[in-house]
Amino acid sequence: MILYCLESSYAFYQIPSLLGYRSESLSDRFCIKYNMNISLSVNDLLACCGFLCGQGCKIGYPISAWRYFKHHGVVTEECDPYFDNTGCSHLGCEPAYPTPKCVRKCVSGNQLWRESKHYGVSAYKVRHDPQDIMAEVYKNGPVEVAFTVYEDFAHYKSGVYKHITGSNIGGHAVKLIGWGTSDDGEDYWLLANQWNRSWGDDGYFKIKRGTNECGIEHGVVAGLPSDRNVFNGINTSNDVLVSSF
Repeated sequence: MILYCLESSYAFYQIPSLLGYRSESLSDRFCIKYNMNISLSVNDLLACCGFLCGQGCKIGYPISAWRYFKHHGVVTEECDPYFDNTGCSHLGCEPAYPTPKCVRKCVSGNQLWRESKHYGVSAYKVRHDPQDIMAEVYKNGPVEVAFTVYEDFAHYKSGVYKHITGSNIGGHAVKLIGWGTSDDGEDYWLLANQWNRSWGDDGYFKIKRGTNECGIEHGVVAGLPSDRNVFNGINTSNDVLVSSF
């Protein structure tokens, strides 16, 4: 089962930022709840959330980004577009690029930063029971998950990933968009990574479901969107996809 919006879930797919998937998840939830394609700014989270969310390009705290979304809001991508074509490097690639400065001003003179903000009404952790995670995704849309990355994960191409060999090289967070069962009867989660489409299965991967593989089921966070500022000239869309994988 996959549940996401056609447009918003690809809004920042190619951006190598650690916070790109968070903007995706926020945008997906607006699309699912309000039937609107609202692309939210990676740069706002990356540059303006500050130490509340982590250290910009270096490290981030998933639940804190959702709390920032709730308390401070996130502007649209049109207001504050991604700052360059290089961005943060992904795990294992050094050096990381500098975090951009927070300017709190839309690039277009026709938009106001405050009016471009979109907010959440809640930020929460999801219980680690797989049934609870599936229920959350089915009802409200993609969630953010954190897990431990081992060396063999970098070489993933297809199938259901399970850690076999290699050392721990750090933590990582991605977007969980669905689940399924392989032809071999193996339950899996389906996730979107941020390391570009040349990695994995067109940028996606499957990981074993129900055994907390690499801690994937113990670091699930999400939030619900608010309708504050939502109807300020935003176009509605009917492009919502629900399908099996």
